[in-house]
Amino acid sequence: MDIATRLVAELAEIGPVAVAFSGGTDSALVLAAAVRANGPAAVLAVTADSASLAAAELRHAAAFAQDLGVRHIAPGTTELDNPGYVANGRDRCYFCKSTVLDAITEVAREQGIPAVATGTNADDARDPFRPGIRAGDEIGVHTPLRDLGMTKADVRAVSLHWELSTWDKPAQPCLASRVRYGLTITPARLARVERAEQATRAWLAEAGTPSRDLRVRDLGDVARVELDQHLAETPAIEQALADLVKTAGFERAELAVFRSGALNHE
Repeated sequence: MDIATRLVAELAEIGPVAVAFSGGTDSALVLAAAVRANGPAAVLAVTADSASLAAAELRHAAAFAQDLGVRHIAPGTTELDNPGYVANGRDRCYFCKSTVLDAITEVAREQGIPAVATGTNADDARDPFRPGIRAGDEIGVHTPLRDLGMTKADVRAVSLHWELSTWDKPAQPCLASRVRYGLTITPARLARVERAEQATRAWLAEAGTPSRDLRVRDLGDVARVELDQHLAETPAIEQALADLVKTAGFERAELAVFRSGALNHE
């Protein structure tokens, strides 16, 4: 039995399920597998509509669920009311996931769905900077990708085989992950990161030099714009993006090569 077939069988065993759906590659595959296993009427896509979710990601999630014929609900979440999240220590993700998954579980129960699943994969489980996984385990959510040992490469391969539009989507972690640990998480801080990223993406696309991977890291008064290597080393781009980032609300900007999870290692 190949991994795709095993994934569908895993979701069939879970039965009717609400998928914590960020719109990313992993949770999109879980959602699609649940539909194949149980039919769209037995599946609910739930996207936490929080200040740390970019508006574009919420739109993409809603459109993807609609294409699958799945009900989509986007409840507002209150992680900004949690002092542990706002303090932005290295356990921030734990407090966020606890709040978000509690909200998703409540929505699922209201809709008569007993199970909740996330897109946590086997690579995530080995990452030491993922305290949010512990929150999911405590709540008792299902993690079919992790349970089957599916890596990110496996997820992309099956997604491509199923012709999902998300198969090659770059990772888009929450906006709070762009903020240096120890800096207080506020709606204004998250909003300026989102503004800066949107403006940067738009400028690069218009200039004909899009970056596959892009992050605006909030270092306080300074924004570090991380791009694909060949773009990060282009002086003309550096000056243009510095002006954009200042307009978004930062005092100054610096350009660097994209590095996944860079703030975790600083």
